[in-house]
Amino acid sequence: MTVRDERGADAWSRRATLRAVFGACALASAAGGCSSGGGGDPHSTTAGKAGALGTAALPASPGATSAAVAAPAPAEIDQALTVRDAVALTFHGDGPPAMATALLAEAERAGARLTVLAVGRWLGANPQMAKRIMDGGHELGNHTERHIDIDALSPDAAYAEVENCAARLQRLTGSRGRWFRPSQTQHANSIVLAAAVRAGYPTVLAYDLDSLDYTDPGASVVVHNVLSAVRGGDVVSMHLGHQGTIQALPEILDGLRTRGLRAVTASELFPAPITASEVADR
Repeated sequence: MTVRDERGADAWSRRATLRAVFGACALASAAGGCSSGGGGDPHSTTAGKAGALGTAALPASPGATSAAVAAPAPAEIDQALTVRDAVALTFHGDGPPAMATALLAEAERAGARLTVLAVGRWLGANPQMAKRIMDGGHELGNHTERHIDIDALSPDAAYAEVENCAARLQRLTGSRGRWFRPSQTQHANSIVLAAAVRAGYPTVLAYDLDSLDYTDPGASVVVHNVLSAVRGGDVVSMHLGHQGTIQALPEILDGLRTRGLRAVTASELFPAPITASEVADR
């Protein structure tokens, strides 16, 4: 069964959470409660370019002497509501490097650009994959350090999961990337949203269409799960490290093309920053 957010009661509940976190961070910003604890500029300036990591709004420097700067607004997005001709295929970054490389090659043969949300420990074990992903014109983001149930963690533990992966990305690529996706959950709770902002990610990237490829149902089922439900503006959840996904990707990309849809990076799907208040008003 394909998982899709129909923006019913659960969506209104998430919007209420976003309003609450947005308001709390706005009040706390004067005291530095939602700003990053790190020094310097951890971000690149190449948001929106194919093959480059996106840019997040910069947190206030601990040494700033000017008036307090408002923290980036926390927000979670799972669909580009005004886009009709493109989708973002987003991948959990883990598994054997050879399988990841095979999937990236399939995407590149079709001219598709993907977003890989990498697990930090995977990048630590396979640092060459960061360069391979970006050299293929794809986008690299943060999917926590250990891929544990982040919604169940305390504020400090949740922050450590986000920050440790961000630090790996920074060391490997020179940027933390624009996107963070929480692990073992489709949607972030208020603690995780605040942790993401603290680590320099004002926008959490969720998804509204789940391919369920991680259950290894076979390539034909993965293709059906995506193509039977996809529409312009979707953020699709998929996974590296599964043979059925590699086999399904060419047919998925062909099916998207016949539907007039392009496979683009998340930064191409969402070229402008989005605030919590904008999400709450949708």
